[in-house]
Amino acid sequence: MGESIPAARLAAMSLDARGDLVRLFRDVVDIESVSGNETELADAVHAVLADAPHLTVDRDGDTIVARTNLGRPTRVVIAGHLDTVPLANNLPSWVEGENIYGRGTCDMKGGVAVALAAAVELAAPRHDVTWIFYDHEEVEAAKNALGRVARTHPEWLVGDFAVLMEPTSARIEGGCQGTLRFTVATQGVAAHSARGWLGHNAIHDLAEPLARLAAYQPRTVEVEGLTFREGLNAVAISGGIAGNVIPDAGALVVNFRFAPDRDEANAKDHCRAVFEGYDLAFTDFAPAARPGLDLPAAREFVDAVGGTPSAKFGWTDVARFAELGIPAVNFGPADPGKAHADDEFCPVADLFACRDALVRWLS
Repeated sequence: MGESIPAARLAAMSLDARGDLVRLFRDVVDIESVSGNETELADAVHAVLADAPHLTVDRDGDTIVARTNLGRPTRVVIAGHLDTVPLANNLPSWVEGENIYGRGTCDMKGGVAVALAAAVELAAPRHDVTWIFYDHEEVEAAKNALGRVARTHPEWLVGDFAVLMEPTSARIEGGCQGTLRFTVATQGVAAHSARGWLGHNAIHDLAEPLARLAAYQPRTVEVEGLTFREGLNAVAISGGIAGNVIPDAGALVVNFRFAPDRDEANAKDHCRAVFEGYDLAFTDFAPAARPGLDLPAAREFVDAVGGTPSAKFGWTDVARFAELGIPAVNFGPADPGKAHADDEFCPVADLFACRDALVRWLS
């Protein structure tokens, strides 16, 4: 079951989830936690939650799960990932006006700080709550800790409704796009570049699939009242072994972001249709999630938070909850358009708006 933290490491923990929310947020941000290096932050979060007498705390690697067990008729799950993309000379955090800058301020340590503060404050919520802080979200889907926990401890993820605290500018975003990647490969004949006519350039052969992408018109589709936009884009290109060799191999990597009315088979068939005549090597897939806003638990959350929900552009782990039969929405501080940017930031007002909304909903 859960893992414990050695006493020496516990003594070093300094997050204060009952104090100033902005200070808590900056402390969470300043603990560097690029994917694969989440242990220090996971230890700090574990220490805070283990000190809350109303919570039962379990741990799997660098994923911390804390639960109330009050016998409520419903259980909600509130989750956020601890990891960030690599640094870009943007730690420690800094303040400009009413915004806090630094790696992870947008995606998604604001959500982590808000959930941590609410978890220790809400000793008697009107729903039982499972708080999840997990690792390895910003990498390939196979490493995602929610997938690992679903296999090893599925009982930890049981719930009637879930909120994923990804950045949404403190507004509800329903569902999410699915994502897949594939490679279009071309084959040529190597030759000395001074006698190029003796070879065949595989990189030049990528011009035709690139032209198909440039001419592609993505769909805009309404799903359960929310408008999703799709996208099919080249994200990498490679080929060549030396500056004087005609390349005999080329590769184009394409990413497809698709609406939740497509399943895996439909999404892949669409890509094959666009690139008819080429063999596609699919390398990664994560499903889309329908909004589910027509379900009672979701309507209750919308009523408590207020505002008009919109579609989530991008993939989030609401899709994992959807696969488990748990309706889920995205709701967290910061503008998602700044996710992964070198100058990502979170408005201070968003932190309080999200914290207050959770407390209002659960109190």
